[in-house]
Amino acid sequence: MPGKRVNPTRMELNRLKKKLAAAIRGHRLLKDKRDELMQQFMELVRENKKLREKVDEAISSANSHLAFASASMPREAADVAVMVSMQEVALDLKANNVMGVSIPVFDIQERTPDKSSIYPYGFAFTSADLDCGIKLLQDNLADMLRLAQVEKSCQLLAAEIEKTRRRVNALEYFMIPEMQSNIRLITMKLDENERSNQVRLMKVKEMILEDTHRYSEKLK
Repeated sequence: MPGKRVNPTRMELNRLKKKLAAAIRGHRLLKDKRDELMQQFMELVRENKKLREKVDEAISSANSHLAFASASMPREAADVAVMVSMQEVALDLKANNVMGVSIPVFDIQERTPDKSSIYPYGFAFTSADLDCGIKLLQDNLADMLRLAQVEKSCQLLAAEIEKTRRRVNALEYFMIPEMQSNIRLITMKLDENERSNQVRLMKVKEMILEDTHRYSEKLK
């Protein structure tokens, strides 16, 4: 790979050697970071798959119960039954640092004294399917929030993995080979200059010896 034009001096050679050593060290660190991010990402992907299957099944079942409840109850009664919630839930958002990536952490806080009171209506004029649907949604609320957390974490890690991969490739296939090529060119140029200087010195020495010899012959 041909390098760009550089000044073939020993100062430039030393500068490039230091820069190359730093680039090789950075390349190794970035590869380690990429591998660790990939490991964390795959663990989250596996967890995401299990949670997605569980949540999808729960939501599908809850929707079926709610659809039956809606069919067996007057529309106005169903709307009034779920108009006001008896439960109060707070969601605290925190952050966890994974290899420089800030991923969200959801912390659920239930503030209702009676945690068993999830039905905001009386049972006399409502369908049992409505009770089942609400119970399923309540029981899987934590899994839904965890799924949202995991999916967002996967997105952030995937973006960071791609950015790290581009940096690794730039160092591995462009910057490091270019610096190595420039170092070889400067080394070859300096060696060539040194050989030329040696040839000139030998020529000068030969000329001095010839002049000395002629001078000695004249003295004789």
